[in-house]
Amino acid sequence: MKLLIIDGDLALSQVMISYLSAGNYICEYANNYHRALAKIEMYAYDCILMDLVLPDGDSNMLLEAIKTHNKETGIIIISAKTDYEDKISALHQGADDYVTKPFHLPELSARIFSVIRRRKYDNCNIIRQEELTIDLLAKTVQINNNPVTLTRKEFDLLLYFLGNKNKVLSKHELAEQLSGDIAGMRDDNNVIYAHIKNLKKKLHEAGAGSYLKTIYATGYKWEI
Repeated sequence: MKLLIIDGDLALSQVMISYLSAGNYICEYANNYHRALAKIEMYAYDCILMDLVLPDGDSNMLLEAIKTHNKETGIIIISAKTDYEDKISALHQGADDYVTKPFHLPELSARIFSVIRRRKYDNCNIIRQEELTIDLLAKTVQINNNPVTLTRKEFDLLLYFLGNKNKVLSKHELAEQLSGDIAGMRDDNNVIYAHIKNLKKKLHEAGAGSYLKTIYATGYKWEI
């Protein structure tokens, strides 16, 4: 799952990135309004964490931009502002949650998980589709009640497909989901192909239906 952190506090951002990366999140960073806007217009994110105070722009305009370019993206405000008027304003403008600084990193991680679960997976910890069962918290997969062992990348791909059911996803989109914004700096097509081939094989051998389709010259789709 891919996150964007927008905060002018580099030291705090580095701490968040280190902690959240250890929790299997792909983290990208922007320290001001214009860099954040460029990333929002170019890339898709599962959740964006942003401060209300930015050195070179209006956070309200940035919230509007997120809603325009990333309609399915969760938004968590991380701010030193503690007035309830600021919280109410941010929530009314489209934020999903509001965390005041200082905060505990495990709580932040739990809030990120909660926002993504609510937006992508119907607010459920267990995803079920026919013979397939995925436990988001335990990060386990079962087919017909039998465990299936996936690598981290394969598990992340499976979740991304399930969170984007019936949508055609390009190889570049999938590469960004697994590698972040460095995906465009290298040719990840062969890597993506290998991960998807292995995922398909494991699901098929365990008895899953043929949900993962290859769309010729376009990408892949999880079809239900």
